[in-house]
Amino acid sequence: MKETIECVPNISDGKDKEKIEYIVSGFDGIKNLALLNYSSDPDHNRTVITLAGDKDGLREGIEVLFERAIEKIDLNKHKGEHPRMGAVDVVPFVPIRGIDIDGCVEFSKEIGQMVAETFKVPVYLYENSATSPDRQNLSNIRKGEFEGFVEKIKDTQWKPDFGPDEIHPTAGVVAVGVRPFLIAYNVNLNTNDINIANKIAHAVRHISGGLRFVKAMGFALEERGMVQVSMNLTNFEKTPVFRVLELIRAEARRYGVNIIGCEIVGLIPSDALYDVAEFYLSLENFSKSQILEVRLQEKLAGQ
Repeated sequence: MKETIECVPNISDGKDKEKIEYIVSGFDGIKNLALLNYSSDPDHNRTVITLAGDKDGLREGIEVLFERAIEKIDLNKHKGEHPRMGAVDVVPFVPIRGIDIDGCVEFSKEIGQMVAETFKVPVYLYENSATSPDRQNLSNIRKGEFEGFVEKIKDTQWKPDFGPDEIHPTAGVVAVGVRPFLIAYNVNLNTNDINIANKIAHAVRHISGGLRFVKAMGFALEERGMVQVSMNLTNFEKTPVFRVLELIRAEARRYGVNIIGCEIVGLIPSDALYDVAEFYLSLENFSKSQILEVRLQEKLAGQ
């Protein structure tokens, strides 16, 4: 079976539509590579891109991505709510079919070496690809962000896995690695008090005693006059989306605040939405085969 890998690179621009379109258009016409989605957030000043392809297609696509992002993005002029350390901030890979995690890890190292040699951008391997425990968690690597990396990279503990021992002057550094499927999920609140968002994020995220497989931060969406609990859900099967939402709802009520909207950044597996439907509709003995499209696909697959 031909391998299929998902890749979800994040670039540090979510405001300049012309610039973003230019960068994303670089994927056009690349063989064995599909652009599935891209989503830009002006408050975060960040764009999340979802690609799928084989090794050859992704290798070419990522090379074009770095070429165009470095051409257009200068982190010395970048400001946004989301932490960032690179013009291309992170390049995660998720094995889909025809390749296991070990094979994907080897590919991620190949890509990291290519990026470092071609563009002189320091590369850190993270998650399953990490070369040490302190590099598994992306937030540990990103701490200090672009500005802090000028000094951080001089520390022998933070010597890059690939590339020079100094940051790229405009493109910073990048994290590359293999991780499980991740849902980027944001919850907006009807207040502009960032302290409330931070307290709720503290209550929900695993590292401070909240839900397992949840990473969360509070953000101010100044242009919209509200705050947001921005999350990465790293295992929706063990910590489903509805459980996260209900904990946030309960915590928000403590402060007299309500949820006014939620958003998915990028793509979400259908299984995560089946769980949500089953919970909120209080369905008994529910089977995915009761969904028309699923049942139809099952029947057609058997013909």
